[in-house]
Amino acid sequence: MDGIHDMGGMQGFGSVAIDPDEPVFRKEWHSRAFAIGIMSMGVSGTNLDAFRHALERLHPYDYLADGYYGRWVACAEVLLTDSGVLAPGAVEARARKLMGEQVDEPADPEPNKPVYERGGPGSLRPVDDPPAFAAGDRVRARDLRTSGHTRLPGYVRGRTGTVSALRPSALLPDTNAHFEGENPQHVYTVEFDSTELWGDGAEPAALLIDLFESYLEAA
Repeated sequence: MDGIHDMGGMQGFGSVAIDPDEPVFRKEWHSRAFAIGIMSMGVSGTNLDAFRHALERLHPYDYLADGYYGRWVACAEVLLTDSGVLAPGAVEARARKLMGEQVDEPADPEPNKPVYERGGPGSLRPVDDPPAFAAGDRVRARDLRTSGHTRLPGYVRGRTGTVSALRPSALLPDTNAHFEGENPQHVYTVEFDSTELWGDGAEPAALLIDLFESYLEAA
């Protein structure tokens, strides 16, 4: 999915400031937002990839304005509304009521949980077929476009890099996020030169990114 979340290489945001003493949670509500986000996956009957897709579907303004854990709260609302645990507008109505406004809260909806069976070692799954690529192979990221979820960043599509390692095989997020099957695939760490991604004016560097086999083709 192409959206505001896919910000790699965008200009105008400045350098990333790294605080070596950054606490796990800067504010108390951040820890609560984290817990709510994790809990929303279990309550809604979804999974991590569906959670990420819900983040991608937030309005671009809200995505930037809400901050990291603000997005988690909004994402939890999306998952719970999609699954029929919350009625549309229920969170806003409750917030307005807590501020003293006289509002009618929407009636509880009929649950509509996706069918999802948890199991296996997290997202890792075995793949019987041998890997298509090996360390040292030159590969090109496919120029895939989708309105759904994908872990293929826009800034590497059509770009050439080198496989540096084979990683444990895992279920494909593109299908798992939409409950269309796990479709496990081999995963590769691919190294891209910064100038290949962003032109000759890019700061000299290498980017290492893990990519699923269906995202790649031989260069």
